[in-house]
Amino acid sequence: MENGAARTAQPVIVAIDGPSGTGKSSTSKAVAAQLGLSYLDTGAQYRAITWWMVTNGIDLDDPTAIAAVAGKAEIVSGTDPAHPTITVDGVDVAGPIRTHEVTSKVSAVSAVPEVRARITELQRSLAASAERGIVVEGRDIGTTVLPDADLKIFLTASPEARAARRSGELKGVDVHATREALIKRDTADSSRKTSPLAKAGDAVEVDTTELTLAQVIECVVTLVEEKRAAAEEKQAAR
Repeated sequence: MENGAARTAQPVIVAIDGPSGTGKSSTSKAVAAQLGLSYLDTGAQYRAITWWMVTNGIDLDDPTAIAAVAGKAEIVSGTDPAHPTITVDGVDVAGPIRTHEVTSKVSAVSAVPEVRARITELQRSLAASAERGIVVEGRDIGTTVLPDADLKIFLTASPEARAARRSGELKGVDVHATREALIKRDTADSSRKTSPLAKAGDAVEVDTTELTLAQVIECVVTLVEEKRAAAEEKQAAR
């Protein structure tokens, strides 16, 4: 009976925002898998368009040059949380978009309004077509991309905790240097004019500094289930 209830459950759109190293990706994927929802890593889309521009020799110090080609790359995101995929012009870029070269340039590319407009359109269409609902993670989902999301969550953690996690993911990386890079990225993302990293007024803030990944996942799953139950009750009362 429970499975049937899960299958016919109210579709729910969940926006999870926050800076790097707060556990957004691991949490979002696990929550989506546990609740049978689609999953979208919006950061991967910005990395993908950045990779395309690096590969095609676009001058990334020139916002006008970036804007001129913002619509050229064909970016396709797979939304299965167990196997999220991303291709650019048919090429699998899941690995290449995680290189230091792309990471160091993604803030500059994603600050260009034409790039954000293009990627935001992709994100909205994927969310709209997710029949069972979707968990979308990024930096401006609750504020700009999906302001009407059913549930908005903003994950935070201390810079020290975030740097330690990120250094653990990338073996042999200096924690101090990672912390400085994260703070620099936060500043760039929070101060850009178009869709800055910000907590939506109606978002639930979850500080993950002292929590294990399992605890963060449990917390978010509970929030989603409560939201879905309330929506189902409301619909039943109509």
